[in-house]
Amino acid sequence: MRKITDIQGTFTLHNGVKMPYFGLGTYLADNDEEVVEAVKFALEHGYRHIDTAAVYKNEVGVGKAIKESDVDRKDIFLTTKVWNSDQGFDTTLKAFDESCQRLGVDYVDLYLVHWPVAGKYKETWRALEQLYKQGRVKAIGVSNFLKHHLEDLLTSAEIVPMVNQMEFHPYLVQQELLDFCKTHKIQYEAWSPFMQGKIFKLDITKELEAKYDKSAAQIVLRWNLQKGVVTIPKSVHKDRLASNSDLFDFELSKDEINYLDSFDKGERIGPDPDNFDF
Repeated sequence: MRKITDIQGTFTLHNGVKMPYFGLGTYLADNDEEVVEAVKFALEHGYRHIDTAAVYKNEVGVGKAIKESDVDRKDIFLTTKVWNSDQGFDTTLKAFDESCQRLGVDYVDLYLVHWPVAGKYKETWRALEQLYKQGRVKAIGVSNFLKHHLEDLLTSAEIVPMVNQMEFHPYLVQQELLDFCKTHKIQYEAWSPFMQGKIFKLDITKELEAKYDKSAAQIVLRWNLQKGVVTIPKSVHKDRLASNSDLFDFELSKDEINYLDSFDKGERIGPDPDNFDF
């Protein structure tokens, strides 16, 4: 198991880039003061990994927050993603330029293919490879790619994706996909670790909450990290931003990790990567 130390701890990607294993997701955070204040507070509180996407329509706000923060750009790990309607080689390159313009940056730490759009994701990946070779991105990866998507991509890719960002929580572990990514040195990353809030209505973490004096959110996020999964919980509330990052003074046992794994039902909260229409 990789060492989990503090809020600025990192996992090393297969190209040597250090990716903070804990970060802030900004899905559904408004582009105005909501996302600006959330990102600024997170950076002040020690977060160093910020995740956005073109389709979130808040890259301008994220960029503003980074610019206004006291943290140097070089110390922030910034992720954005190319949206489905922009996929393809030339359109991806254009979309990347537009994302950088909105963010007010000249490079991105991680650029992801947001969804495996059939017939397009290989050309999109070729564009990401070019951006990587040009030094405009520090790392490239994919999001929502199942094993067969990755296997297909690897038949033509020059560069193996550094990251696969997936829906990941106790009801959707996908251990076979986790193992496949590990074998190919593709870093797994979680989105929706709280099952869009559903985790708080379940009783599966009650005993662990009592044992460690931690919240359900903290137990689940710690489980993410101990599984070797980068996690980026979304919040715009300062108390939750602080609470979500309070993960480094306890450790789940192997049996407790297995216990949380045992709830896997293959149940998705978000869209199915094999059946989406956007």
